[in-house]
Formats: sequence, C-alpha cells, structure tokens
Amino acid sequence: MRFRFENNVLDGDLRELICDGAAVPLQPQVFDLLLYLVAQRERVVSKGDLISQIWSDRAVSDSALNSRINAARKALGDDGATQRLIKTIPRKGFRFVGEVREETAASPARAEAKPDPPRAADRPAIAVLAFENMSGDPAQDYFGDGISEDILTALSKQRWFMVIARNSSFTYRGRAVHIGQIAEELGVRYIVEGSVRKADNRVRITAQLNDAVSGNHLWAERYDRELVDVFAVQDEITNAIAAAIEPQIHAAENFRAHRKPPASLDAWDLLMRALSHFWRVTRRDHEAARALLERAIGIDPNYGQALSVLAVNDMFGVHLGWAELATVAPVAEAAALAAVRCDHEDGWAHAALGSVCFSTRRLADALSEFEQALALNPNFLLAQSYYALALSYAGRSGDSFEAAQRAIRLSPRDPSLAIYHGIAAYARFTERHYDEAIALAREAIRHRGDLTGAYRVLAVSAGMTGDGTLAAMALGELRRTQPGISLHWIATQLPWANDRDREHYLEGFRRAGLR
Repeated sequence: MRFRFENNVLDGDLRELICDGAAVPLQPQVFDLLLYLVAQRERVVSKGDLISQIWSDRAVSDSALNSRINAARKALGDDGATQRLIKTIPRKGFRFVGEVREETAASPARAEAKPDPPRAADRPAIAVLAFENMSGDPAQDYFGDGISEDILTALSKQRWFMVIARNSSFTYRGRAVHIGQIAEELGVRYIVEGSVRKADNRVRITAQLNDAVSGNHLWAERYDRELVDVFAVQDEITNAIAAAIEPQIHAAENFRAHRKPPASLDAWDLLMRALSHFWRVTRRDHEAARALLERAIGIDPNYGQALSVLAVNDMFGVHLGWAELATVAPVAEAAALAAVRCDHEDGWAHAALGSVCFSTRRLADALSEFEQALALNPNFLLAQSYYALALSYAGRSGDSFEAAQRAIRLSPRDPSLAIYHGIAAYARFTERHYDEAIALAREAIRHRGDLTGAYRVLAVSAGMTGDGTLAAMALGELRRTQPGISLHWIATQLPWANDRDREHYLEGFRRAGLR
C-alpha cells in the first residue's frame, strides 16, 4: 500500500519514504511508526498501541518513544511546535492529521529498486539431529527432543546460515547413519548432534558440531546440571549451545575461504575473511576487514550481512580511536540502513544501525536498535555487548553490568570474552567501584593483552585509587594501542549522555597522568 500526502509518498511494500522524488533515509522503527500512524489516521493512537505494534510490548522509555516521534516529524518537515502532520493529543496519544490518498500498487520503476532477499546459496546449511536419550527410559525422550527443538529454533534466528527443518533432520532418530550420508541427503555441511542422560535430579547433556564434509569435530561441550527447574535448565543449555555454534561456523567458513585462490573468492568468502579480522580487534585488522567488506559489497551491493559488518567495523574503529567519526559515520549509517532494508529480521542489521546511533550520540535510538536485535536473536552476543556498553554511556551502569554479565555467562569460552569483561569493568568504574573495575579490566587483559578499552578502564580506575604505578603502566599500554589518545579526544569523541560521567572519566585520566 502507498500513501500520498503533501509532497510525500509513503510506500509500505518497498518500505521507503519519498519526498519530492528523493528517498528520505529513515530508521526502521521510525518508518514502522510513521506507517502505523498514517494507516490508523482515523483515530488517536495511544502510547500502548505504539508499544504493542512497534516494540512488540517490550519495555520502552518515554524518551525512546519521543525520539521516534520527533524523527518521524523531522522526516516530514514537521516539528513538535507546529504539529502540522503528527499531532500530540495530551494524555491520549498521537494522530496523523494530514490529508492522505491511498494507492494499492507500487509503480514498476520503483519496484525494480527493491533489494533481492538473502539467497540460500549465500549461506552454509546446518542440521540439528534429535539428541539421543541415554537414560534407558523411553519416557525421557521428550527431554532430548525438547533440547534439540529449542536449539533448532535458536539457530534459525541466526540469519547467517540455513537451518534444515525438524521434520527432515529428526527422521534419523534411532538409526545408525553416517553423518556424511546425512549431510548428502539433507544438503548440509554442518551437523549438530548430542545426547541426554538423566539420573534422579541430575542431567548430563553433551553436544557437538561436526563438519560433515571433512569429518572434523569443530566444537563439543558437556553440561552437568541439577534439575531444580527443568525448563530453566533446558533454556540455559539451549542458549549456551546456540551462542557457541555461530562463531564456530564462522571460523570454519573462514578456514575454507583462506584455502581458496584469491581470484576465486566470492562475496561470502570475503565476508568470512573480513569477520576473522574484525574479531581480532586491532587497527591493522580493522583496516583489513574494511577492505574485504568493500570487495564483497562490490560483488553484491545488496549483501545485507556484509553491509552490517561494514557499519559495525567502522563504528568500532571510531570508538577505539582508529577512524574519524565525521568521515565514516555517513557511510556506516547508509550501509546499516541498507542492511535493514535487505532483511529487517536480521539482528546484525539492527545492531549495525544501533552502533551508528551509539557513536553519533543518539543513545535512546541506539538502545532501541540493540533491543530489537536481541528480540530477533536473544543469543546474539555482539548486540548484547554493545547494548551493555550503550547502557553505561546512557547513565544506566547497573543495567550495563548485568547485561555484560549475561554475555559472560552465556558464552564463557567466547573469543570476545575480553570485550565483555572490559565493558563490565567500565560499568563498575562509573559506579565508583574502582577495585572491582581494576579486577575486571585485568581479567579482560588476561584474555587479550592489547585491548584498548580495557587499558582505558584500568588507567582511570588506577588514577582514581591513587595507584600511580598501575596507572603509569596502563597509560603506557594504552598509548601503544591508541597512540592518539588525549583528554581532548576523550571529551569530544565518546558519547556520554550526561556531563557528570564524562568529567568523572576525564578526572580519572588526569590523575593517571594523561595530558
């Protein structure tokens, strides 16, 4: 459906707003909100209606809601003072009051511009087999089935690979079939299998990820739990397995890509190589990832996943002082918006847009995008960690610490564990728990000896406790990982919501000896 009003065309099928013939960039939730207000223009839309329709009944602050309303007004040349098109009805809600004409079909010329949906051939395929019941009691089959189905459902939220449906993968239950044959029959490369053994009030669950083509075991883990709450245990283990599998597949796909001649690399191979550099979190790898992502997008301009990683990589570079915000932010935002248009159900796309909003000081929008990413994929640790960081800069340090701790609990062997500890350390610093911040920063450095963010927190925390020796060491290492660090850079480049937190951070650096 298309809606015409004034000099605007709002196209619900193509998900775009056209003003005087030019596309107006809109964040996805702003577009959804505007579309809903226009479609419901015959009535007043309450705050509850908007939260239900746009945020799926998740908790939303008034500031986040108002920022979306203001963004919708700005896109239409409206504002809160004139309220020419979007009117606030005090204590009632909002109503779109412009004169609207409806059209049922988009023009062919505009329809051609719609990005192609993600192609299954771009993604590896994975099958989750029914977990074997090792208890000797057929009545316990339900528990293994429940674990398997929950893992299958959780992996289906990872848009990076195709997951074979239960009705196909569960047909191998109780049959001695080699995984190579299963892979060939189902058309997959990766297979998840496992077992469940229950005894009294304890359960042992094993799971492993196999590369069925090479025959290699890529990952395996064992979980021993007491069955105080069956469903809580099932959820905990499902989440842990799902969170562990995605990075393992990325690593395997990167290994395969590196074995190919450079001239034969396709967009997926380039993306996998870029991710391997991205996760190393160094300036050189940041630059290498960007070059590979640009090549991937050059092959496929509508490659949503490559666009997402490009935006996140650019914004991560800004936060660590490796890139200039003014230079990369417009490119990153355009890439993130394009990624959402390619697949608005992809958590990576919303995390990418959230990272842009975070670095450009739109913290309410950033939190909303990270929340959307986690609603789409609750086990998405990049979004979880970025969400924790944004909460700290928004002044919600307690919530930030809990969010970082969730990432640590969810994936205690994650390659990015150092980042999660560093974010938790910063949350504790903002709460003036300096000794705990130092301990967490040291833990982050134990996992990664060159992590810029961890040295920042270690320096300011040591500065505030008066530990000059530790502060000097941390500051020296920080200058090595971020040579351009200065009080001016800190004051102008990091996106605090309030001056008090910024001054607290600057004071820690002054006491540490930074000039």
